[in-house]
Amino acid sequence: MLTNAMIGLLLSAVLLGETYPETTPAEALTPDSIAGRYQEAAAKIINGTLAGNDAYRKLERLCIDIGHRLTGSPSNVRAIEWGIEMFKGDGQENVHREKFMAPHWVRLKESVTMTAPRLEPLAALTLGGSVGTRPEGVTAQVVVVKHWDDLEWMQEEIPGKIVLYNVPMPAYDPEKGSGYGATVEYRSRGASRAAAKGAVGVLVRSVTARSLRSPHTGALRYDDANAKIPAVAVSTEDAELIARMVARKIPVTVSMKIEAGTLDDTPSANVIGELRGSTQPDEIVVIGGHLDSWDVGQGAHDDGGGCVMAIEAINVLRKLQMIPRRTIRVVLWNNEENGLAGGKAYAKEHESELPKHIAAIESDSGTFQPTGYSVECADHDRESVAEHQLRDLVRALAPLGSMRVDTGHSGADIGPMRSAGVVLMGHNVEGSKYFDYHHTAADTIDKVDPMDLSKNVAALATVAYILADMPERLGEGKPTESTPEAPVSGNH
Repeated sequence: MLTNAMIGLLLSAVLLGETYPETTPAEALTPDSIAGRYQEAAAKIINGTLAGNDAYRKLERLCIDIGHRLTGSPSNVRAIEWGIEMFKGDGQENVHREKFMAPHWVRLKESVTMTAPRLEPLAALTLGGSVGTRPEGVTAQVVVVKHWDDLEWMQEEIPGKIVLYNVPMPAYDPEKGSGYGATVEYRSRGASRAAAKGAVGVLVRSVTARSLRSPHTGALRYDDANAKIPAVAVSTEDAELIARMVARKIPVTVSMKIEAGTLDDTPSANVIGELRGSTQPDEIVVIGGHLDSWDVGQGAHDDGGGCVMAIEAINVLRKLQMIPRRTIRVVLWNNEENGLAGGKAYAKEHESELPKHIAAIESDSGTFQPTGYSVECADHDRESVAEHQLRDLVRALAPLGSMRVDTGHSGADIGPMRSAGVVLMGHNVEGSKYFDYHHTAADTIDKVDPMDLSKNVAALATVAYILADMPERLGEGKPTESTPEAPVSGNH
């Protein structure tokens, strides 16, 4: 039998033009299961969220009025004020900034041109953290590398040349997820490894499986043992063009002129707002995303949407007067993209209260259809218990679609809390399009579906509420034999 709240949910889904999977029958959820105990509450939260919320308007304010917001930029300062304004406007508690010093890298100008065998500008973005060039630039012949091993057997060809890492990112696989992890290392470590062989510059094929000649930026990490050489990402099409020419024994020369560099560390801040718990306010469930973005596009999927999901999750709960036993704290971290200073600062600032952190959830994979959660914990026994509890809990999200639970990953900003034994969780979404826009000028609000955003708010609000309200702590005790198994998620 469907409850009145669940009937209301299905009716509102029809009014919103959405079709949801059939809701799990009440009798299928045993009263002693987490999902069974919170079925009515979950339905109320989901129904209330989908009936109307303020998430998309908040995201418009961030993306349209402020835009991209790399740490140290004036727009990042405005984004911090935006966060304070959103929390205070919603009536949240303990709203404040937590200041820290962060890396400050700036991009001024870049010009990357193929000068031989013909003159042709390349679609390129300087990698975050890259040094600039001399005013006259760097011009050199290109050597194509397809794997780290190539640096060894080609090392006599590399001195004085520009290395192109032409390593394609595999297409998205629904079971395995993206191939981002397998290819991003060439972006992050490629400059120093090429410099060690005598290269004078680096081109990196953009880390994406699909492209419309859009370059994808991102951070690199220099090894202090080697010279710092300029590094840019080029579109997959331009990388392929150069590689095909070289494969046909046609020498290719590229000129790089880059004005960029790292300045002194700059003041920054995380932004915090809370829904204080009713009876155990000192115990905390953290949810959030990162406020900074790369200096192109609007940072809509990465990670304005993650910030808005968390802000609106506690706004929905407050409006519904659903105050859990414990506190739900929203953290908008800063400097995730080029330093993780915000995540480190939070863990240090709150070191004494980390034992009272029930869970920390980060959303940093876009605002597409929610698909479930991943979990990790330094205590593997606790991780195992938390995994089983979450597999039970996510059954309460059935009206939003199929949800999965897996282990072993969470989020970059919450990572510094891992050593304190906090249960860390990643909010997962359908990931087939995320890396099409990731770190590009195309990461704009028109790529965000308002209904998908609302579903994410509903899922995050429900999970945060249950974790903050259920008598048992996540990861403590032992799973019941009736806890169902869930398929493994491919969204990483």
